Amino acid sequence: METAHLIAFNLTLLAALASPGPAMLMALRTTLVEGRMAGILTGLGLGTIAAAWTGAALLGLDVIFTLFPWAYMTLKFVGAAYLIYLAVSIWREANTPLDTAPPARRRPFVSGMLVNLANPKSVLFASAVLVVIFPRDMGLAQKALIVGNHMLVEYAAYTIFAVALSTRAARDGYLRLKPLFDRIAAGVLAALGLKLVFDRS
Repeated sequence: METAHLIAFNLTLLAALASPGPAMLMALRTTLVEGRMAGILTGLGLGTIAAAWTGAALLGLDVIFTLFPWAYMTLKFVGAAYLIYLAVSIWREANTPLDTAPPARRRPFVSGMLVNLANPKSVLFASAVLVVIFPRDMGLAQKALIVGNHMLVEYAAYTIFAVALSTRAARDGYLRLKPLFDRIAAGVLAALGLKLVFDRS
């Protein structure tokens, strides 16, 4: 494994992070609703599980999913149910002012972990990326380096994102359009959950 491999991997990670998936959506909403530290902690939870999926891919979990489709399907349906649950909760609270909104039932770090645990397809994505970028003959130390690198990239990206969005201007703008943004967020999460249910791959 060479430095060029890690650079290519990191660029791929940053491109994936920039897409409006459930992870980025959760980090965005948490930062704007609950503040900078909650946004950072959510990002740390998201990054921890994302790196864990990469570790699982490196250890061959994708092979297990292929051999035992029921395990993949179970994780997929549980994940879909969680995403739809989040969507319903956000939709119901769309018109609730932040000052009177009920407190979150889970800690931000745990919520971030659960969102990324809800999508077992992440391990299949990680497997595809790893096969394309890295050589096959890697030792355990090199695999550990890839996982650690992945975690640091995710931590840094979500922290920068939370700090940038925690300004008063960003919060005020969100407050003005909260019902609209919450309904969009709920719609995206519900769509992703339903896609997990009906996607045959």
